[in-house]
Amino acid sequence: MQNTLKLTDKEGGGKEKRSFLFLKYISNGFKKEKSFRLLKLSALVVALLVAFIAFIYLYVFYVPAIGGVFVKKATVNKQIQNDSVTKQLTLLEKELNALKTKYISLTPKQPYLVINTTDNHFFLYKKRELIREGFVSTGSYIRLRSEDNREWLFKTPKGKRTVKGKMTNPVWRKPDWAFVEESLPVPSANHPSRYEAGVLGDYALSLGDGYLIHGTLYKRFLGMPVTHGCIRMNDEDLEFIFKSLNTGSHVYIY
Repeated sequence: MQNTLKLTDKEGGGKEKRSFLFLKYISNGFKKEKSFRLLKLSALVVALLVAFIAFIYLYVFYVPAIGGVFVKKATVNKQIQNDSVTKQLTLLEKELNALKTKYISLTPKQPYLVINTTDNHFFLYKKRELIREGFVSTGSYIRLRSEDNREWLFKTPKGKRTVKGKMTNPVWRKPDWAFVEESLPVPSANHPSRYEAGVLGDYALSLGDGYLIHGTLYKRFLGMPVTHGCIRMNDEDLEFIFKSLNTGSHVYIY
């Protein structure tokens, strides 16, 4: 009986010991897992700290250097652009000076007259400065045909011309078309009916080939293309131009 009890106590003590050891094992496992988690957390914190320090280092030391490279590159590009613009401006300035020199060589020093047949406007220059301008009448571009199939186109010739002669109180010698236009018989070359005074104004400048700069009785038509090819002006402008231009002076018609 006593032996039985002893065995029982012994067995009971063994069970308690095993339970204690099991609980101790579990407790040690929890402690190890907790320590492992703490170790992982510590490693993560250290890694983040190292990354932060590395970022600060790069930002402080390398970013300005990289920025300086881009700024330097932008400055170089801007300098290249400025150099290109400077070269273009230099070339344009040379071309402008060349054109200015050519203009000076082509424009006469003495007064010259410019006629714009599109706007029927004149410009008088002296020493390359505009001194007078106003309206004129130029060719109508009307075409006239006679019964014997002769044809005239009433246009003002364009181009560079010179004053061939100057006349005061000019007398108009009517050409053949003046009679054809009025349906009159064409007289002989020196017939008195060809000569008519008082229709050309007080002054006339000959441009050759029968073309004149002269006055007009039809001032209301100044600024309009109504002539047979001559250039008409009002009395005041005509007198001023007559006194400004000399024989040989240039007249540019366009």
